[in-house]
Amino acid sequence: MSRYFESLMVMLGREPRKPTKFTSAADTIHTLKRVEKVDWVAQKEHARAHRAQGKPWRNRRWAFLIGINLLFVVSFWLDIQILEGALTASRLLGFHMIDVNSALQVMLAHKHIIVNLIIGTGTVVLLWLLFGGRSFCSWVCPYHLVAEWAENLHLYLAEKKLVSDHTFNRGVRTVLWVVFAALAWVTGYTVFETLSPTGILSRALIYGPGLALGWVALLLAFEIFYSRRGWCRYVCPIGLTYGFVGVFSPLRIKYTLNNCFHEGDCRKVCEVPHVLEIVKKGRASDAIMDTGADCTRCGACVDVCPSGALKFDVKGLSKLV
Repeated sequence: MSRYFESLMVMLGREPRKPTKFTSAADTIHTLKRVEKVDWVAQKEHARAHRAQGKPWRNRRWAFLIGINLLFVVSFWLDIQILEGALTASRLLGFHMIDVNSALQVMLAHKHIIVNLIIGTGTVVLLWLLFGGRSFCSWVCPYHLVAEWAENLHLYLAEKKLVSDHTFNRGVRTVLWVVFAALAWVTGYTVFETLSPTGILSRALIYGPGLALGWVALLLAFEIFYSRRGWCRYVCPIGLTYGFVGVFSPLRIKYTLNNCFHEGDCRKVCEVPHVLEIVKKGRASDAIMDTGADCTRCGACVDVCPSGALKFDVKGLSKLV
């Protein structure tokens, strides 16, 4: 239970702490890594062979994300009633689904519990409890995809030394979650839904573009020229809400300490690199760990890991890969 608590505190903004206690298995592995010499030539060859495989999890994720959002579009324009509505509130083959954060904002604005929202939210909570709360961010959210493409441009410009990344305290996201909740309560209006690029892009795809896309463009410009993945890392309360939903999810990115070369490529590609503090030398408290509540399960770290130390896994069931 202490590990879950630590994961939640890190998600809320606290910096990961270096463990003071290790399991006997982890302690043995750390000791061996300190005294044994690593065959770096073999490691590089292994890494080269692995990266030649491409990025299968990224490709699957992009295909799924684009497919889900196009299904909204097709259902609306062809009136086939498969997936109706938008990401904020929808109906899949008759099952009502309501975004958890949106439902919370609406109930705070109305100052009472709305039964219909609870029913619709229940389906979504169960879904993301099974598949990892923040999986919504990387596998469904349309803003995540365009921000990921914008991130590539940011990295290109940073490599040319034309821009630099400016970071913020991750606790800002928790503060803003409270601020948006308070604004809904005080004003009786869902202020965040007006600003949410997730909802704006979802509605624009389905019902057509509007002036609100200008706000999305400003956010992307901010991320390209000033702060890499700034909205998702430091602002968006949706990610925090779904992080709470998926804290006990059986679907995880599993880290196997014994297989790790500690080369650090996984942290370079991770949207939330604090969840991968465990891959640093001497930081894993157990031989097998998961990446925690704030992990988006995007699979980017799995794609670049040269040794297979990071893999998708289902607790108590079977490996996915």
